[in-house]
Order: sequence, then structure tokens, then C-alpha cells
Amino acid sequence: MAGRAKLISRRSPVLGPLRPPEGPAERSRASLRPADEVMRHVRAEDRGSTENAPPGEAFPDYVPARGLTAYLLGRLDFETLNALQRRLIYEVSGDRDRGAVIVCDHPVGITIGREGSAAHVRPSAEQLALRGWPVRWVARGGGTMLHLPGQVTCYPIVALDALRLTAGRFVQELLALAVDLLGEFGLTGTPDYERPGVRVAGRRLVHVGVAIRRGVTGFGLIVNVDPDLAPFWDVRCDGDPMPMTSLARESPHRVRRTTVRQRLVELLAHRFGFDRLSVFHNDPAPLSQSRHHALPHGS
Repeated sequence: MAGRAKLISRRSPVLGPLRPPEGPAERSRASLRPADEVMRHVRAEDRGSTENAPPGEAFPDYVPARGLTAYLLGRLDFETLNALQRRLIYEVSGDRDRGAVIVCDHPVGITIGREGSAAHVRPSAEQLALRGWPVRWVARGGGTMLHLPGQVTCYPIVALDALRLTAGRFVQELLALAVDLLGEFGLTGTPDYERPGVRVAGRRLVHVGVAIRRGVTGFGLIVNVDPDLAPFWDVRCDGDPMPMTSLARESPHRVRRTTVRQRLVELLAHRFGFDRLSVFHNDPAPLSQSRHHALPHGS
């Protein structure tokens, strides 16, 4: 029935078993660097609300939150994404024990964050117009990013104080989550703490860029699953002179976008201690008609 949650077991045929990361990726937490090395990659005006941890408690244990709502959507233009993010940030800021995550992809285009530069985009304005590549300056940390079909974006919306995280530690956790994800596809990811992202074999595969408003996170990470890699020669993503690579190019295993989306949500829920996961497959605006199901997580 529309509007009602359907409870299913941990070994759901829809999302599969909700399991913690396994294998070498489990070591990703141990390699995290001090938070101040990545703190500057969060928008400067947002740092004050997240740096109030008492001395000696910069990296406390998490306090489990009640539930995470995941929106597994299709292609979202940036105007729709921004409106949805604003709504969810407002809702989470009023109920800080809940969390949300948007998983989607974007139309072709370029976004430039706080650390990016127009100099990282090689084509001229006329060439960009001919290709249909709009350029947007966005209010997030991180640098320049080229958006193409074949990517999966994951935007967690969580209250940092509810998870007892600083902004810098949150960026570290996203990097560790990405390393865990790559490990499940047989790859060893190397976090870049100077310009947040994750490399495989010397080339970037994951982009990280975060914004924080009222102590609630927005934006997040982008994973290259199977995009056309040729256009990355024309954009220095995050200022890196080497073009980005992809899971499909690097992994010895078969890679499917649906699997990447599923595991991103599961790893996120596990890493941030959410004990319940609800999944929607359409925009939350017409909530009474949404198709969704609920998963008891970690039980």
C-alpha cells in the first residue's frame, strides 16, 4: 500500500545483506590522518559549529542515530538537487538524530567548488557551449569536477553533533568509506588528504567535496563507475593533472552501478552507526505516494 513502510529482513532480496566492510578495507580507519589536515576543505564559514569538541575528544566514539533515509534516485539536475538538499538539511537540523542520503547522478557539466579554478577547465567557453557542458560554481569544499553518465553520487545529510564528529573527521570518514567501497571491488584506494579524493594506481577515482550548514552536512562524494574517460583529459578534476579513472577500468571484477549504489548506502549506514535504514526510489515531495521499504539495520 502506498505510503506504508514494508519491513523486510536483513538479508533483503532488494538490498542484500547489510554487512560491515570486509578484507583489507577494514584497515582504512587506522590510516586516517589528523582532522586538521582536511579541515580546510570544508567551507570556512561553516567550521565554527563543528569545532567545539572538548580538548582530547576530537575523535570520540559515535552515538548511534535512530535512522537513515536513503533516496535512490535517477538523474537530478542541480536545481532539483539543491532544492532537495535544502529541504533535507532543514528537516535534519530540526531532528538531529535522523539522517538522509541522496544517491543519484547528474547531467553532463562541470562544477567548481571553493578550491577549484576556471584554469582547471581546458576547453574555451565557446568549446564548452558547443559540447553542452555548463559550468557552475557551487557552495561546497573541494575543487573542479566533471559530471558524466556512469558516475554515482552519494550526498549524506547528517548532523555532526549527533554523531559527535568534527567537520574534518567527517571528511576523513568519507575518504575511508570510499576506500572500503573500492576494496570490495578488489582495489586498493589511496586517500588524498591534500585535495580530498581517492586514487587507484595513481589516478583519481573518487571525488570528495562537502558543505556544512547549521552543523548539517551536504554534498559528499562522487564515484566514477563506468563513464567515458576520454573527456577527463580536458578537465583537471580537483586540480590533478592526471585524468580520472573508473571502477570499470581498474577492477578485476564485474562492476554494476546498481551494486555500487547499494553498497554505498549500506557502508554509510554502518560507518555512521545508523540502526535503521529506509529506502525511497523517488523524490520525497509526494511522500504519500512514494514507494519505499524499511530495513532494520544492525539488529
